[in-house]
Amino acid sequence: MKDLLGIKRFGFTLAEVLITLGIIGVVAAMTIPNLIANTRSAQYRSGFKKAISTLSQAGRMAQAQYDFDYAGISSTCVDGAKDHPDTVMTMCSILNGTLTGATYYKNASDLKMNKKGVEQPYTFTGDYFYNTDKPQRGIDSMSAYVLADGMIIMFSKQLGSVGGNCTLPPGEPLKDATSGYLRYCIGYIDVNGVNLPNKEVSCTKGSNSLDRNDCIVNNSAKNLTDIYPFRVYDGIVVPATAAARYVLRTAK
Repeated sequence: MKDLLGIKRFGFTLAEVLITLGIIGVVAAMTIPNLIANTRSAQYRSGFKKAISTLSQAGRMAQAQYDFDYAGISSTCVDGAKDHPDTVMTMCSILNGTLTGATYYKNASDLKMNKKGVEQPYTFTGDYFYNTDKPQRGIDSMSAYVLADGMIIMFSKQLGSVGGNCTLPPGEPLKDATSGYLRYCIGYIDVNGVNLPNKEVSCTKGSNSLDRNDCIVNNSAKNLTDIYPFRVYDGIVVPATAAARYVLRTAK
């Protein structure tokens, strides 16, 4: 095509532009969901790793400064946010004495979440959480701390009800059963706070049992979600399910 000056110029026809835009749209439709899933996955993994690190550090600091860690917890939380490790040995006093900028909730269900534009009590779903033969795991039996970044750390109100029970004998493996050792030494981390999906992480393939090592969690909205069960014992904080363990192991 030549312009008024007789210079030959090249350009795209309308059909070529439309075809190009269509191809770009198809590629975007195929790649953007994966990019979003990978970004969310990285956020959840790093958030869980950070929370485990925070709780582990809390146990070490309590041992160094107050001469007791999770194994030394001798009673349930007495006055929540006012518990101090100089006067009482509770889960609340460990967190109060080591965390800054955290807000305590006696009942985790007192937290509020927004679902479809309606404010309602905070809750979440998951097989580990709602196992009917383990009623001590209900959200009404949990207290919570909301950290400065919005992350939620919940733990059983019964933690410390059998003084010094958060300890594991040498050589004893961590098991799924909640009777006996570590029965009430459980908690949950919501890495993105009250925001949805509020669903426990689950295995894409394999078993969620700690006794097995075949669980794989894909970067999918169905499986790699924002709730992670954990347990405390001695000065240690560990994932309480195989799915949570897999996510921690694969976090960078």
